[in-house]
Amino acid sequence: MAYQVLARKWRPQNFTQLVGQEHVSQSLSNALKHDRLHHAYLFTGTRGVGKTTVARILAKAINCENLQDFNPCGECDVCRAFNDGRFMDLIEVDAASRTKVEDTRDLLDNVQYAPNQGRYKVYLIDEVHMLSGHSFNALLKTLEEPPPHVKFLLATTDPQKIPLTVLSRCLQFNLKRLLPTQIDQQMSYILTQEKINFEPAALKLLSRSADGSMRDGLSLLDQAISFGNGEVKLEIVSQMLGTVAQQPVDDILFALANNDGAEILQKIADISELTPDFSDILQQILRVLHRVSLTQTIPDFVDHDFDPEVIAELARKLLAEDVQLFYQIGLIGQRDLDLAPDPRSGFEMVMLRMLTFKPDGSPVQTQTQSQKSNVKPAVTDVKRVAEPQPKAIVEKVNNQAEQAKQTGADWSDIVVSMKLGGMTRELANNCVLDSLDDKTCHLLLTPGHTQLLTRRSEENLQKGLQAYCGKPVKLVIKTEKTNSVTPAQKTVKKNEDRQQAAIDLINNDENVQTLKDQFDARVMPGTIEPI
Repeated sequence: MAYQVLARKWRPQNFTQLVGQEHVSQSLSNALKHDRLHHAYLFTGTRGVGKTTVARILAKAINCENLQDFNPCGECDVCRAFNDGRFMDLIEVDAASRTKVEDTRDLLDNVQYAPNQGRYKVYLIDEVHMLSGHSFNALLKTLEEPPPHVKFLLATTDPQKIPLTVLSRCLQFNLKRLLPTQIDQQMSYILTQEKINFEPAALKLLSRSADGSMRDGLSLLDQAISFGNGEVKLEIVSQMLGTVAQQPVDDILFALANNDGAEILQKIADISELTPDFSDILQQILRVLHRVSLTQTIPDFVDHDFDPEVIAELARKLLAEDVQLFYQIGLIGQRDLDLAPDPRSGFEMVMLRMLTFKPDGSPVQTQTQSQKSNVKPAVTDVKRVAEPQPKAIVEKVNNQAEQAKQTGADWSDIVVSMKLGGMTRELANNCVLDSLDDKTCHLLLTPGHTQLLTRRSEENLQKGLQAYCGKPVKLVIKTEKTNSVTPAQKTVKKNEDRQQAAIDLINNDENVQTLKDQFDARVMPGTIEPI
């Protein structure tokens, strides 16, 4: 007997064998159970998720002579005829090859005749969106009021192209894209039944490459079995798909965490010798960054698809805001990769952007080794603020802090003097100075801005205060409602006053008044801005 591909050999024959479409199988089983079958069904979804398969199972179930738990029994004459492809009352049509109105009319000429073998005559029209407008019109009346012995099962990947008049006459089911874990489990089951050796990591790679389609996944699995001479190994699958192993991706991310541009370029050069797909490498980096962000947000989160030690180490080395920035840069780089002169240079620029555009407090050193030995770093690390400073600078800073305490300097002025950035500046601007002495600084944070109080922002604010005071001042922040005005509120009030002053100036202008009086003119709201 000729070889049959896995996608056909392991096509589900009943509702219980369907993978990932429980919402559809349960609905159809209940309809069979209560004998509430609609006369027209429309199955939608991306390629390879089981639209035609579900339609065939339903067609078999409504004609089966001995349903088992409302599933086709697979043993009666009708089921055997279905399985052998000789059931005369199933009229299966590919609409892509029969788009003309004459084809549709010929198809419907025999609708009024009773079925030959089963209880129902079933019309299964695949890719129904390919029918012409006249064909849909010819189908409408029959689709709305078919004879009691006829059922219509329609399938499409593009329901937007189907007229609303047809959609309103059908019961629609949207089949979901399959998750990689669902495809992985089905592949594992099939290979176990086929007695084929495989590596779980290879199946994970194949299931991700399937992009939500079981048929695509099984086609790739067939290819991997042939490519691997009867075995499915990770190395063989990686070679077949043109993907790079996880280790180089991890090395690039660790070099990124260490701000080592030379190491990143060296790793990219090593990978280039394997003629890789740089778009796929960038996708792998995005997946790792996603897991790192999850680990930083939810420390107990565990994903067995990745090495937990590697993810934990990256989560420790990278700041949470850096991970978010890297992920966004990677997404934009993925979109623009095809516009680069060549994939490698485009990928290198994406990584260099990650090194260059970093939040305050994340200094970058991207010099080559020769530059590192001859050029002093131009960026000062935040950690250096605690190092011993020249005596004159220390005295100046101490004098500033002492003057601030003696004269009751405004907290807004202190915030400006500290030259903070990012979330740290927002935290300081939404606080009120309660007290400041040589040892402790007490701040009151307004209750509506507690989300700004993170470990990182609090540490940066304390370092800024220590630099301002020239002493190891301890920062204590309490969330408490206060009647004092925060720097942020002062800024808002100042902007509102400037805006109102600009509005008053325009409204009181003699020329504007003349225009209003003589031409019935008016000033459009929202068009006045202070200079």
